[in-house]
Amino acid sequence: MEVTALCIRLLINISLMIVAQNDLHPQKAAFPQVVPNRQQHFEYESVVFNCEGLDGVTGWRMKRKISAGITICASKWEMSTGPCTVQPAYTTDSGEYWCEADNKRSNTVNITVTAGPVILESPALPVAEGDAVTLRCRKMKTPNITADFYKDGFLIKSNSTGNMTLHSVSRSDEGLYKCSISESEESAESWLAVRVINVLVFLLPAQVHHSYSHRFGKSNVYS
Repeated sequence: MEVTALCIRLLINISLMIVAQNDLHPQKAAFPQVVPNRQQHFEYESVVFNCEGLDGVTGWRMKRKISAGITICASKWEMSTGPCTVQPAYTTDSGEYWCEADNKRSNTVNITVTAGPVILESPALPVAEGDAVTLRCRKMKTPNITADFYKDGFLIKSNSTGNMTLHSVSRSDEGLYKCSISESEESAESWLAVRVINVLVFLLPAQVHHSYSHRFGKSNVYS
């Protein structure tokens, strides 16, 4: 009985150590870098995508899925590693962008290039749970605007500065956002993604013993 209790305690401690290591060193989701870091862009602006150093790997190739199909984000395959600059950007450059190298593939980012006068500035990459995120409604060549902000089609806020801040975001804040400054002038919709950070509750050996003893009865191995 004492041997069995000791084995169970050792297994519990080993399991906790493995979980702790995984939580203390989480695997970051790999995404291309986007400059500027937003999903929507005005037509004729410049957008830069970069994969170098992603997951410690070099030689990434930037690929994209746009209206013309899946293409390399470069003029030639031999020159397709390194940053990809889309300049000027056209509406036909809207789509999904990702990195590929050595049979590895990153997550995708979605980019919308609009010919309209209004865009919503929202992060191109997922934001960490608990962070503050500011969404900005921009009209071309107009510095100060009053904007209405919508989530999943419902009006959630009106602001005279054209900005809306989400404090301490959570998964419930995920959704499709857009903004409008009039009935005829509104942005496209963009998905706000929230990355959940797991919190691990550590159990010290004494706590493990107390939890085990409470459930199975006190073992003589600790007497």
